[in-house]
Amino acid sequence: MADDSLFLIDIDKVLREKAPKQARYIPGFLVSYLKRVVHQDDLNDFLRRVQDKTGVDFLKASLDYLDTRIVVKGEENLPDAGGRYTFVSNHPLGGQDGLALGYVLGTHYDGKVKYLVNDLLMNLHGLAPLCIPINKTGRQSKDFPRMVEAGFSSDDQLIMFPAGLCSRRRNGVIRDLDWKKTFITKSVEFERDVVPVHFEGRNSNFFYNLANLCKALGIKFNIAMLYLADEMFKNRHKTFTVTIGKPIPWQTFDKSRTPAEWAQYVKEIVYKLKIND
Repeated sequence: MADDSLFLIDIDKVLREKAPKQARYIPGFLVSYLKRVVHQDDLNDFLRRVQDKTGVDFLKASLDYLDTRIVVKGEENLPDAGGRYTFVSNHPLGGQDGLALGYVLGTHYDGKVKYLVNDLLMNLHGLAPLCIPINKTGRQSKDFPRMVEAGFSSDDQLIMFPAGLCSRRRNGVIRDLDWKKTFITKSVEFERDVVPVHFEGRNSNFFYNLANLCKALGIKFNIAMLYLADEMFKNRHKTFTVTIGKPIPWQTFDKSRTPAEWAQYVKEIVYKLKIND
């Protein structure tokens, strides 16, 4: 029997709740387009079929559904399960990269991994056990420090994408935007070594062009985010390479640089993993 609490994507409901006065004036063809872009029917069919799976099992089912193959390099750099670590990665896709890193690390550390993610992903029943929700702009903003503390003080291995957003293309180069310093300050505070990870992949030219157009027009809303599900489906049936670097001792991040400068330092190490591959 289906679980009544199962989260399903419902564009009609989202529009009614987020724009109640405007919803009935939105043309039907535009609503249909949004449903196609977010792959509402495909994803809901998948969520119904895997509603009994959670955690690492859900991640594996997701990768199988997307016919995603992962090649792991530098696996010998994964530290022993006895310690606590912060795994930081570039964020080129916004779909398969998060699923793959969770699966690779979750398998290695017997499911004891957590993502620090936007709280929207907490709606996914299968993913929720692996998430520490973060919503820095909404009603949970006052709880942001508490949730970060909970994550870093736990015995779980943490997975973070310090850029927050997935990569953009600037001057012909696809690369993360600036990395936030939180992973530096909290890894030092809770004495977690930092493990750099590089994920090789890219989204479509359409995605990067749209993101750049919105930036040029000064549009604050992240319209490109609406297309991440579509990008995920475009990246089906592909093989991606995950390269794991050597752990960086937390004592490295001393007062010789600011936390923001150390974050940039680690970001450069991540991208050199690809160069040195």
